[in-house]
This record gives sequence, structure tokens and C-alpha cells, in this order.
Amino acid sequence: MKLTKIMPTILAGALLLTSLSSAAAMPLSDSSIPFEGPYTSEESILLNNNPDEMIYNFLAQQEQFLNADVKGQLKIIKRNTDTSGIRHFRLKQYIKGVPVYGAEQTIHLDKNGAVTSALGDLPPIEEQAVPNDGVPAISADDAIRAAENEATSRLGELGAPELEPKAELNIYHHEDDGQTYLVYITEVNVLEPSPLRTKYFINALDGSIVSQYDIINFATGTGTGVHGDTKTLTTTQSGSTYQLKDTTRGKGIQTYTANNRSSLPGSLSTSSNNVWTDRAAVDAHAYAAATYDFYKNKFNRNGIDGNGLLIRSTVHYGSNYKNAFWNGAQIVYGDGDGIEFGPFSGDLDVVGHELTHGVIEYTANLEYRNEPGALNEAFADIMGNTIESKNWLLGDGIYTPNIPGDALRSLSDPTLYNQPDKYSDRYTGSQDNGGVHINSGIINKAYYLAAQGGTHNGVTVSGIGRDKAVRIFYSTLVNYLTPTSKFAAAKTATIQAAKDLYGANSAEATAITKAYQAVGL
Repeated sequence: MKLTKIMPTILAGALLLTSLSSAAAMPLSDSSIPFEGPYTSEESILLNNNPDEMIYNFLAQQEQFLNADVKGQLKIIKRNTDTSGIRHFRLKQYIKGVPVYGAEQTIHLDKNGAVTSALGDLPPIEEQAVPNDGVPAISADDAIRAAENEATSRLGELGAPELEPKAELNIYHHEDDGQTYLVYITEVNVLEPSPLRTKYFINALDGSIVSQYDIINFATGTGTGVHGDTKTLTTTQSGSTYQLKDTTRGKGIQTYTANNRSSLPGSLSTSSNNVWTDRAAVDAHAYAAATYDFYKNKFNRNGIDGNGLLIRSTVHYGSNYKNAFWNGAQIVYGDGDGIEFGPFSGDLDVVGHELTHGVIEYTANLEYRNEPGALNEAFADIMGNTIESKNWLLGDGIYTPNIPGDALRSLSDPTLYNQPDKYSDRYTGSQDNGGVHINSGIINKAYYLAAQGGTHNGVTVSGIGRDKAVRIFYSTLVNYLTPTSKFAAAKTATIQAAKDLYGANSAEATAITKAYQAVGL
């Protein structure tokens, strides 16, 4: 989730979002798929009034993926109805009561109760064997210790965890060796001796590490912001002191200062007269509010988790720390070194980007490596850039403060900042968690073309504007993508989201289709 530039040495030139109706990962056809019957009119009305039964009725037909106990194997974990009346369901797979990592399915019903699409990834029955019949040989505490021991071997003695460690038993299919493991999934999340958030897949039979990856990847007062502009802030008076605490949005927005140390959250920012001079804190507070307002006003989303989660920000983290990150509990900003970077809270699209990582964690929860990780970064870029809507650059307000016009990334021309703008040029190496900040340029370019239009790689796209484009991409994120979705999955999902929002033959669906074609997908 870092924002610093990645300089790739190579720019070379799956778990697809699948249809339940095909083991070959082919999408459903454009026409809606009604439930098999026949049903009487009374039965149809009953089913439409009980959408959960409609979902399971449909799933019962998918013999190549599911056993007879459909309700026991697939649990509905989220329901949502969008403004167009489409009902979205997210389901998670369990085998012998153990969740299958990444095996989520999204199913979508139109107003008449017909299935318009079923997107996700489930292993076929022949690949659903559970090691040791789903019974672990080590405890969750053993798995947590194994993860902490590995992190200690890299960093030295670890500080206190930022989030209480926990371990969840899962069935995990390893893409690299093709084996299925019974694992505990846990993470190490600390600030000392340096910021670390690593996800671990610990073999539940012998305590070995099956896989791991870093999520934080190293490489109404008034105040003056980082760039000298005056902002109006929502604050709270406590006695004779004012606090950077906004209680009007969700469960609140609070802004702290670490005072150039590394303990979090630090000290709550205060003022004696409600006139704020800590420029980094002013921007962090104002831009967190702007990001909350964007999600609330545009999508009726109440904060990061949809339930008004407290937004806690800390500025002045470390000494000349050249990064910003979301650690699962809050957002953290360094001051930069004044040469390569200025204070990281001083750019709205950076703040929006980091807070969107939180939104992603509470929705599609895209795995932070390889293509799912590049999608994670791209959706954070897309939302952050759209919140600001000033230009098509990301990070231009904080990168190289003495060089005007420079930026971290460009959605309109990713190649300006060493990113590919078509799939054939994607980076396939192992650095940057498999190119999460590099390959995000491909999806960024597709979004730009959908919104703005243009001709790219011989494909002409008629733009539909930022407003419609961001609505489609937001719906894709929260309703259609799953943790292991890759680029092909994103294409299928975004096209389906456009069809569900605007119609199968709409200009919007055509624009999305052509935008992905233009980037080679």
C-alpha cells in the first residue's frame, strides 16, 4: 500500500472471475438466467420474496462445483441492493465446516429475480479434498508464534502488535505447487523495530510456512494546509482546548501527531484557539473528511467499513519517513524528506488512496500480491484520483515538491512513470509483491479511457465521464470482485457491473468493454 515509486527492471511484453456454469471459467451469457422450474405463479412470487432460497435453488444446479449440501457448503456473507434494483449476494465456501481461502462467489439478481451473473471462483469437486479431514495438528497460538518467529528473524525483537493476533483455519490451494493445505491464516502487524504487516499461511499440520506476503511493502476551525491554503475543519471543544476530532461523520474522524516518533496513534492534535498551524494535521483531518463525504454522497457508503468506522490518522510519523500506509487500524503519514517527498497528508488523492485501501479490505479484500494486488492498488488510485478530480495524476501534490508537474503515477499515461499501459507489457517478476504498483497502470488506463475516451492500441473508446465510470468501478469492487480476482476477472466483473447499472446494450457497457480491449484484455 505504499506510494513510493517502483522502478521496474523488467516490463515484459488463474483464478479468473468465473461463471458457475463453466469449469473453464467462461462468463455467463449476456441474457439473464432464470431459475429452472417449472414454477407456478404463486411459487415464483414466493421465491422472489425469498431471495436467499432463489440463490440456493440456482446453486443446487451447479453439480461440478458443489456437493449435495449446498447450504452447508456456501454461506451468504453479504447482501446489498444497489440503486438500479439489482440485488447482490456474496457467498463464501466451506468444506467440512472449514472456509476455503479465496473461494467466494457473487451472484446477482435483477428486479424480477432472474440471475444476471454468477461471478467468482470455486474449485471443482475433484479438487476439494481436505488434508487430515480438516482437523489441525497444531493450535492457533502455535501458528501465531510461528509467524512471529519468522518476522523476528527478519527484523529483530518485535514491538507490541497493532492488532490483536488471531489465526483462522482455512483450506488453501497453493497456485505455485498445486497442492492443497490445511492452514492457519494470521498476520504480524507491528511498528517496531520498523513498520511491518505480513500475512502468513501456516501449515496446520506441522507449523511450517506455506506462503507469506507483505501488505505494507517497504521500498469547524480554520487551519493552513501543507501548500499554504486555508481550510475549514470540524473540531471538538473540550474545556478550553480544541481537538482535531470530528463527531459529525460516522463514528468520528480523529487526527493525531506522532511527534516524529513511531508509537501510534500518538497524541490527539489540539489547539488553544481553534486556529490550526500544524499543516500536515490540517490536511490529514480535512482530507479524511472529504474522503468520507465522497463515499457517503456518491455511494451512500457510511465510511470505510460501511458502518461508520472511526477514521484515525497520525501525522509526523518517524523522522523524514517517506511513505504513508493503512495498517488495518488507521492511516499513517510520514513527513517526507522535503526533496523526494513532502508531507504525505498534503495531497487529497494520496489520502483518498490510502483510505480506499481500507474500503477494499472491507469489500473485495483483494489479496495484496500479483494481479489481485495490482487491482488493489489500481482501485485505490482510481478512487483517490476521482475524489480529488483535479487531473489524472496521483501524488503530484507531495512528490518532488521542488519539481512542478511531477507525480507518482498517471492514469492517462502510465508509461510516464514506468508503468505498462497494456496487458502484454505487464511485469511478471517477483519484486513489488509481483508488481502491485507497476501493473496497476493497466487498470488505471482502462478507467481513464472509460471516463475520458480516446484511442489506444487501435481501439477507440467513447468516454462516459468520471461520474458514471467511478460508479461502475465502485460497484465492481464492492459487489463483484473476490479476494483472488485477476485482471480477466476484473474485465468480466466491470462489464457486468456496467450492464447491471445501465443496461446490457448501453453506451456505458460498450465503453467499459472497449476500454479493457484497448489495454489488451
